[in-house]
Amino acid sequence: MGVRRAVEMVLDAPEKNENPIRTYGPLIHNPQVLEVLESKGVTILDKIPDQGSGTVLIRAHGVPPQTKKQLKGSGFTVLDATCPRVIKVQSIICKHAQKKIASIIVGDKDHPEVIGLLGYAGDHGYVVGTLEELETLPPFENAIIVAQTTQNTELFEIVKKWAADTHPHYRIYDTICDSTERRQAEVKRLAESVDMVIVVGGRSSGNTKRLFQIARLTGKPAYHIETEEDLKSIDIDILSSARQIGITAGASTPNWIIKKVYKALETMVFTRKQGWRRALFGVQRAMLLTNVYVSLGAGCLSYACSKLQGILQYFPYIFISMLFVQSMHILNHLTGSKSDQYNDPDRANFYQKYRVLLILLAVIAGGAGLIIAYSLGLFPFLVLLIMSLLGLSYNLWLIPKRFAQLKYRRIRDIPGSKTLLIAVAWGIVTAVLPPLSISAQFDWITAPIFLWSAGFVFVRTAFFDILDMQGDRIVGKETMPILLGEKRSMRLLKVMIAILIAILLLAAAAQLISSLGYILITCPIFMWLILSAYERGLMLPSIKLEMLIETNFILAGVASLVWTLLKL
Repeated sequence: MGVRRAVEMVLDAPEKNENPIRTYGPLIHNPQVLEVLESKGVTILDKIPDQGSGTVLIRAHGVPPQTKKQLKGSGFTVLDATCPRVIKVQSIICKHAQKKIASIIVGDKDHPEVIGLLGYAGDHGYVVGTLEELETLPPFENAIIVAQTTQNTELFEIVKKWAADTHPHYRIYDTICDSTERRQAEVKRLAESVDMVIVVGGRSSGNTKRLFQIARLTGKPAYHIETEEDLKSIDIDILSSARQIGITAGASTPNWIIKKVYKALETMVFTRKQGWRRALFGVQRAMLLTNVYVSLGAGCLSYACSKLQGILQYFPYIFISMLFVQSMHILNHLTGSKSDQYNDPDRANFYQKYRVLLILLAVIAGGAGLIIAYSLGLFPFLVLLIMSLLGLSYNLWLIPKRFAQLKYRRIRDIPGSKTLLIAVAWGIVTAVLPPLSISAQFDWITAPIFLWSAGFVFVRTAFFDILDMQGDRIVGKETMPILLGEKRSMRLLKVMIAILIAILLLAAAAQLISSLGYILITCPIFMWLILSAYERGLMLPSIKLEMLIETNFILAGVASLVWTLLKL
């Protein structure tokens, strides 16, 4: 939490505070994050000058109080990104230092957090990294014992026992961060159930190194890597022979690096396998990268919406939905390659490598969809043309440069616009276009079907936005999850799923739609199960997760087909 908060603060700082933006020392112990910040113009301040300008952000580890005073005295605007849990330890030490009570800090003496804590202890602070160092300290009339928030829990338990046996009057504060404590305990449990453990994080990150040590002490093969590139140093035969691989990460490791490692591992392991599993993985990967699977999903959703409305001539609209979605999603990924570098590097590399072919495929798919629409009449052609033009204008500067002071000059600049527009576009092309083309007027029964279709797609797209939050924030995208936060966004999606189920049940019960509505509630229920599995940590961002999400739409088409066959 503290690391994520610090990174988000520094990414938001350029728009809200005086430039230039600097961090006092490295923000966190992760070189990849520091490279990203440097590319965005955020530099590191190592020494405090006599005179300064701009904004300095205090890192998550915190600093001594005199350092903060010096920064303000030099003329900097100071933003304090110290982790709230570190602030709690600082407060405990400060309160006792004022009473001249000794503070024994269990931690690494050279770690920035410990240096900051010592600043609050003044002349009454002592740092110990081992039990031996602790035993060399003189006995104190009064003392407190605290721990660096990322300290090894086993060492602190030994310290607590020592204090209870030798100095029972010392007051002990359990200051190890609960997420650190939980993660260290989880590593032990994880190692027991897997064949090998991979720990992801910066080489200089203290808590990452401790996780690696804990994993290694279990006797299972353990590897400490910084990025997916380091996987190449692991013997591929060892990786391939492992039936289950456990992955954990240090507190300063961002989600997008963990996702890269997970996907790289997934690809490495499957490409080494033989037979149908390797072939299936290759087909799934190709269908997702080319957006063929998502376009099949759009066709299936269109079929389901047509069946709900009793439309018999549904084939042209299935093809229009597939071709429109195929074209728009390829163009969306072509223009969103910056965020894909963090969110899905495999896709970013694929789009870079086959850029020309993909542009050609998008143009052909879009053109073919318009031709089919024109064959149905001028009205469906105009509807699809307008939607296509709106999709193409999403990234265009609609307001001239001379109005640079305006915040929203492109459609994409409107926060959360992508998620909403994708949902509306899918809803129109799958649920509204068929009845409008046939009768040239809007039937009010179409409204709940449009809401179900668009809402279903909204949940799908917003969930992918949740997975991509860190990468989107880095490139400056303001998606719905970034505005609301991950937890509130997940709650919103679950509420929307409940509404989707209610729409189908009520419409079917009122006989506004066919009995197919009862069967199609399985689709949002399946979506809810996937979201819950992700929340509980049972699924990580991967090709498998992406396939399951997109399969919801295939499921809608299959369910509609089975219902139709049973009705014959």
